[in-house]
Amino acid sequence: MNTIGYFEIQSSNPAREIKFYEKVFGWKFIKEEYLPIEYYRIETNGINGGLLQRPASIPAPESGANAYVCSIQVENFDQTSQLIVQNGGQVVLPKFAIPGQCWQGYFVDLDRNTFGILK
Repeated sequence: MNTIGYFEIQSSNPAREIKFYEKVFGWKFIKEEYLPIEYYRIETNGINGGLLQRPASIPAPESGANAYVCSIQVENFDQTSQLIVQNGGQVVLPKFAIPGQCWQGYFVDLDRNTFGILK
């Protein structure tokens, strides 16, 4: 527990990024039809992840890191969510179910870095 359990890549052009990562790393992408956003599950030979349609503008080059979003696997989603908020973090996408897999949610830390938690 409390380790990176999943990563996500946001993309303004998912088809382009899928081709890139398939060719470079041999990752497999599976479109998830049950989610309210365009989303592809990524299967790797290590930590698995996902690729989604970017929900906001691409950060300007001067903005600093434009990186993957990592999700931390936790023992108790609700308790961890409460600790995040109590310590100054903010909820950006409340807890939701990924059927048959986990509960997921997204937050920002004090410097507006996005991260997820899952249980």
